[in-house]
Amino acid sequence: MSRFFLSLLFSLSIIAAAHAQEKAPPENYSAPDAQGWRHALSLMGQIRHPKDFKHFDYVNPDAPKGGRVRLATESVFDSFNIVLPKGVPAPGLGTLIYLQLMEPSLDEVSTEYGSIADKVKYPDDFSSVTYHLRSEAKWEDGTQITPEDVIWSFQNVTKLNPTYAFYYANVSKVEKTAEHEVTFTFDKPGNREKPNIIGQLVVLPMHWWEGKDAKGNKRDITQNTLEAPIGSGPYRVKSFDAGRSITYERVKDWWAKDLPVNVGRFNFDEIHFDAYRDDTVQLEAFKSDQFDFRLEISAKNWATAYNFPALQQGKVIKEAFPMNDRGTMQAFVFNLRRERFADARVRRAFNYAFDFEDMNQALFYGQYERINSFFYGTELTSKDLPKGKELEILESVKDDVPKEVFTETYTNPKGGNPKLARENLREAARLFKEAGWDVKNGKLVNTKGETFRVEFLIHTPAMERVILPYKNILDKLGLEVGVRTVDPSQYIERMRNRDFDVTVSGWGQSLSPGNEQREFWGTEAADREGSQNYGGIKNKAVDTLIDRVIFAKDRDELVAATKALDRVLLMNNYVVPQYTAPVYRTARWDRFGRPAKLPSYSYAFPDIWWFDAEKAKKTGAQR
Repeated sequence: MSRFFLSLLFSLSIIAAAHAQEKAPPENYSAPDAQGWRHALSLMGQIRHPKDFKHFDYVNPDAPKGGRVRLATESVFDSFNIVLPKGVPAPGLGTLIYLQLMEPSLDEVSTEYGSIADKVKYPDDFSSVTYHLRSEAKWEDGTQITPEDVIWSFQNVTKLNPTYAFYYANVSKVEKTAEHEVTFTFDKPGNREKPNIIGQLVVLPMHWWEGKDAKGNKRDITQNTLEAPIGSGPYRVKSFDAGRSITYERVKDWWAKDLPVNVGRFNFDEIHFDAYRDDTVQLEAFKSDQFDFRLEISAKNWATAYNFPALQQGKVIKEAFPMNDRGTMQAFVFNLRRERFADARVRRAFNYAFDFEDMNQALFYGQYERINSFFYGTELTSKDLPKGKELEILESVKDDVPKEVFTETYTNPKGGNPKLARENLREAARLFKEAGWDVKNGKLVNTKGETFRVEFLIHTPAMERVILPYKNILDKLGLEVGVRTVDPSQYIERMRNRDFDVTVSGWGQSLSPGNEQREFWGTEAADREGSQNYGGIKNKAVDTLIDRVIFAKDRDELVAATKALDRVLLMNNYVVPQYTAPVYRTARWDRFGRPAKLPSYSYAFPDIWWFDAEKAKKTGAQR
């Protein structure tokens, strides 16, 4: 689950939620007290830290405060309103200015500890959840955070943003049930994940949004604004240039600085973002010390573009961090709303035309692995033939799934040499012909004489070097192929309006999948503007399996149901899976310190890092 669910995932680098289960801690601190209150929530049933814990294990509680970190973003922002689906919110706004009810642990799977709320309780049937708010929780102006703020935030985000409305659709009622308590009632019991996802609600200041600005005009949550808001988080907006840059400054008297979930975090006095529309320009800016830290998504850049003086002199550090959280699917995504992609044989033919092995050697320096699951890299990946509980679940949707689900294991075609490439091309042609498309006069046409035309919509020139070799193979099959590269804002708008044939996108997955699966693949999300069901999947069996995942009664059933869902999605060939790296490739100017042991599921920059003045002297002052 993402920390800020409103943010749409149009990045080529999908940073997923945690997927690998740690060994259980020596003690289990998940049991409620006599009144039913818990200090933390975990879908795994194990909580690492007791009620009176002092800080997370992966932080340095004595980390020095101070200094400045400069970051780059593609977000050409035009708004400080994080609620509306239109417009681009300023980078960092949802995590630096505002807090959630609960704070996730970066060293545990699907586990949250108290933030604005200090405790939580729910009945055994998961039909509701109640949060108790801290009496000391304050907005930046000193006003107390109240249940009314929580209720108002929930009502507005679900009213104004379809993504939130869909995500929280099972909440039938939210109400104040005591002075510091707010209760969410669900429309049906059994949804074990609901308390956790309600804990991810970003709480907004009702009194600020319903008040007046400096000019005496009433603020309006239904409109975008460039008035910097007040928040409850560790930073405030110091200055900004809309669409170009923004600087946050640390709130030194922050009410929550000593909470266990915050000790050792938010150590920089300032966090600055500069916006870059072009990745090549961004890389050159990094080399010239215009910002401090870069996540490299290009294998070619990683292999060839970092041989510059500052790195040779030790002023810049290249470091790859293990990707223990890589439950992901990155893929070429078909717009199933287009009639020519309705036949699964057509979609499978596109897979046979994609020679990953050749590209991996020629373009990616052998750095990538081919994805073969919608939950790649996790224990939730479907393997071999279905058996046991998974087979039992699949039998319940037998009439609505491809028969191959029971008789074959999904595999991607393999290429990498001329012989395999020719075989794959022949198989692709055969599948097209079976689906009613045949080559005449060098063009792939249907019985109506219509040529198969396809346009790949992308938002970064870096992807062109992947698509152009793919295009050459599709050209040989008789397709007319175009590649359209647009700027990020146009891309977002076209994706919202489903104005594309094929695009590149992806989905991050957690080890405890749940309600977000409806957003990814559910029929209700298929035609909703802005949903993450980009392709428009509408499948009765998929909907049934999503519910089996959401309402699983225990871990074994959850795993089995997820594998069944994965298998059905794969066998329908809704996407052409791409590739992923086993590490996060990063580069940084050597001005920063970090804890001796980073958390299992994130390198957590800049969250738990700090400015190191001695290193900075050797590296040189920030420009």
